[in-house]
Amino acid sequence: MSQQRPAKGGSGLDVRAAAARSLVPVLTDKGSLASLDEHSVVARDRGLLKELCYGTCRRLPRLEALASQLLKQPFKKRDADIHALLLVGIYQLLYMRIPAHAAVGETAGAARLLGKEWATRVLNGCLRRLQREADALQEVVDRDENVALEHPPWLLDALRHAWPEQWRAIAQANNEPGPMTLRVNQHYNDREAYLQQLTEQGLDGHLCCHAPDGITLTTPCDVAILPGFEQGHVSVQDEAAQLSAALLGPALAPRPGAHVLDACCAPGGKTAHLLEQFDIALTAIDNDNQRLARVDDTLSRLGLSAELKHADATTRDWWGGTPFDAILLDAPCSGTGVIRRHPDIKALRRKEDIRQLAKLQRQLLDNLWPLLRPGGTLLYATCSVLPEENAAQIDAFLARTPDANATTPHDVAWGEQSGQGRQLFPAQSSHDGFFYARLEKRTA
Repeated sequence: MSQQRPAKGGSGLDVRAAAARSLVPVLTDKGSLASLDEHSVVARDRGLLKELCYGTCRRLPRLEALASQLLKQPFKKRDADIHALLLVGIYQLLYMRIPAHAAVGETAGAARLLGKEWATRVLNGCLRRLQREADALQEVVDRDENVALEHPPWLLDALRHAWPEQWRAIAQANNEPGPMTLRVNQHYNDREAYLQQLTEQGLDGHLCCHAPDGITLTTPCDVAILPGFEQGHVSVQDEAAQLSAALLGPALAPRPGAHVLDACCAPGGKTAHLLEQFDIALTAIDNDNQRLARVDDTLSRLGLSAELKHADATTRDWWGGTPFDAILLDAPCSGTGVIRRHPDIKALRRKEDIRQLAKLQRQLLDNLWPLLRPGGTLLYATCSVLPEENAAQIDAFLARTPDANATTPHDVAWGEQSGQGRQLFPAQSSHDGFFYARLEKRTA
């Protein structure tokens, strides 16, 4: 019966049931939104499905607190899908422009598609109570600063400790969706000319302040309508991520044919940018075959080529023995600078993860440094705002590596000095949070 509901106008039930199913792995710490299957619903509902899932994760700490106020007792573990439905319903009522009757009725009704008829009455009662008592309930839960700022306590504490002046702005930026930023391929166009093409297509945007190839759109759009996208004229890449090419420019521009390694290269945005900018022989490695395939797809669309290897950057069994002139280490990290693009981090990341990630970053630095020729440059990058992964990591590396010298520029207009690196914070309607440290290997 449930399979026939869409034909009877029941897609509203289907999309909410699909959202609940997609959220269960996140809520039970068994998966992420990376596995969200937008094709599980009809085409017209895919945008709504994504909004329900991403929006619920973005507001999760506050939604959970409100759910606790609405429920007499928590749902059992086997009913995590019903709990997810409740969160989806609360999100619709408080954060979306969906008519209240639809948010309540179709969310409660979706429980039938999950095979749990009994839950319709519970969900209906909770959501109708929220309608009646929204202001009072929100006032109660927002007395907890972690709830009001929609962050798990450990993360808000870490931000407050690391950045006593900026922590609140970082948290607020994390709670808003990130903008859509483009990187114009200078082989085809300068960005001023491409911005004019966008304007002619009815797409508004502005030039990025710091990335020389960047344009930020006023409103995100489907890449299919971007002029020349399939022909490789433009790519989607955050402004902060585009700065890696500029930082490596002094090492690569004077050395045509430079031998370059992009370690941990997926999904390939920085890989492609380097190949667009410089005449280099690039080796790109990643330990995830599926993500490496995305790099291959990206390079194919742009008409670029690199040696792609499925390999672990903490080992050297993939290395041919020729030292690299430059290495880009875009290290695995907590992702705390890109929470607005990956809001499930709020549910999935744990305080103890940071220590393990810092250990991995140390292993990567120590393993890759000997692969760099004397006089060569290594650029260390993360999309984190936590010093343990950034400034402290680089300070420790410099202390134990006598032939390493920091050359990170401190006279640039972006970010702020953090140890021997440069830290950017997520900014509303602007760039993500990123850290960069440029290191040079001494020749003697």
